[in-house]
Amino acid sequence: MLSRLSLKNFVIVKSLDLDITSGFTVLTGETGAGKSILLDALGLILGDRADASVVAQGADKADINAEFASTPTIDAWLHNAELASDDDHIMVRRVIDAQGKSRAYINGIGASVAQLKELGEQLVHIHGQHAHQQLLKSSAQRDLIDRHAQLGEARTQVQTAYQQWLSSKNLLDAALNDAAQLSEKLDAISWQLEGVNQLAPQQDEWANLSAEHARLAHAAALVQGTASAAHALKEDDQSVIDVLAEQISAITALIPHDPRLNDALELLDSAMINVQEASHFLSAYAQRSDLSESMFAQLDQRMSDWMTQARKLRVAPEDLNARWQELQSEQNALQAGLDIEQLKTTEKALFAAFTKHAAALTAARTKAAATLSQQVTASMQLLNMTGGQFVIALNPAAPSASGVDAVEFLVAGHAGVKPQALSKVASGGELARISLALSVITSTANPVPTLIFDEVDSGIGGAVAQVVGGLLAQLGHTRQVLCVTHLPQVAAQGQHHWQVSKKTVEQQTHSTIHILDTDQRIDEIARMLGGVDITDTTRAHAREMLA
Repeated sequence: MLSRLSLKNFVIVKSLDLDITSGFTVLTGETGAGKSILLDALGLILGDRADASVVAQGADKADINAEFASTPTIDAWLHNAELASDDDHIMVRRVIDAQGKSRAYINGIGASVAQLKELGEQLVHIHGQHAHQQLLKSSAQRDLIDRHAQLGEARTQVQTAYQQWLSSKNLLDAALNDAAQLSEKLDAISWQLEGVNQLAPQQDEWANLSAEHARLAHAAALVQGTASAAHALKEDDQSVIDVLAEQISAITALIPHDPRLNDALELLDSAMINVQEASHFLSAYAQRSDLSESMFAQLDQRMSDWMTQARKLRVAPEDLNARWQELQSEQNALQAGLDIEQLKTTEKALFAAFTKHAAALTAARTKAAATLSQQVTASMQLLNMTGGQFVIALNPAAPSASGVDAVEFLVAGHAGVKPQALSKVASGGELARISLALSVITSTANPVPTLIFDEVDSGIGGAVAQVVGGLLAQLGHTRQVLCVTHLPQVAAQGQHHWQVSKKTVEQQTHSTIHILDTDQRIDEIARMLGGVDITDTTRAHAREMLA
């Protein structure tokens, strides 16, 4: 639920702070007073596109802040998006500068516009005054019934199954139409793979080969140098080991005269051990078989073969393994593409899976369509369309990501008339009333806690307006409902009443909102009833309506 809205330097609103409660709230005011500004501000909070025109004249930026009560579902979404806070409220902020650049924040953390949209869809639903025009589109009719029946998961399953089947069908069609071309591609790849398959270059092997080749290229110097060092340490006439032994013996003889020489003796003993170990290591290294010329020749040949295949495939030696893997994948794909029978089997199985999911979606739509048709028909009787009928027809359609149904809204304006397409027979007023009935009815199944109606009562009046107000008030018992209206019959049924007005001071126009008390509501309803001149009669009528 929306609990607070704050605007600063937004269009003609210099500063505004609104505490918003639950129930049915109406917004009224003269045309052009700025009633829709609030909805525009909320639209930006919900992820609408921003531009510099929303920044008040003379200001460097517009700042919009909204606070919403959270729900467990939204808390989970915030946690997954790493936008959660310790509070049980959600703070959403949008800042637009004079150049049109905007920044968005959720709970004080920078967020993208896409994240605002995703969060906004769970918080608020705005039903605009031109929403009834969308009802003339078949896709919008299908989307409406699917949302009302909460068929999102079923639609996702159908969409996934359809895409899988379509990909399979495209592969089959390509194989049937381009078999000769695929065969040529396969021959070309097979030729490229002839030598490299035999080489079987492994990942990171080239780096290891290069290092080992450099080592073996200096094998003679390595053997000669280590053998000479080993001889000098141990086998020479004046070897390091012999010299150390003589000095250890000499120092040992002196220790009885000065025990402090024990420290030097320990160091010499340690040196003796290290020299002996070094001598053993160098002797063994000089005799290693892997430094032989035959090993070098084998390694040199593999590097030569590697370079040959790299040149053939036109890649750097270090990229040969990756290119080999790519060619193998392409070969497998082409071989599978030439297996017509297997492609037919796969396509048939995937189409059967799509058909199964689509049939389940059709069944769910059929059930929801029957219920919704009855509910809208009942509402039409209250909306001055006595005897009218509303029917949702599901006709077979070509397979698509939305299933196999063409959804069509049909209407009969009065009894004894066959229902026909909504776009052909409904007048503007009838269309607005049907749209409003659909909006109210489908909202009851909508988990979004805040519903906003922007002049959806345009084109109606009198007793019908009274019924519309009652429907919105009824909806306000379970949801937070905000409604911008010009009709006193609707405004009188609000639990809360805001009046939007504007005034010009020093050639600058500002819009303000007043929360009306009972006496103020009487005057506002009277103004809506009687225009500029408010009389005792219109006030009495307003009291009667509010009562």
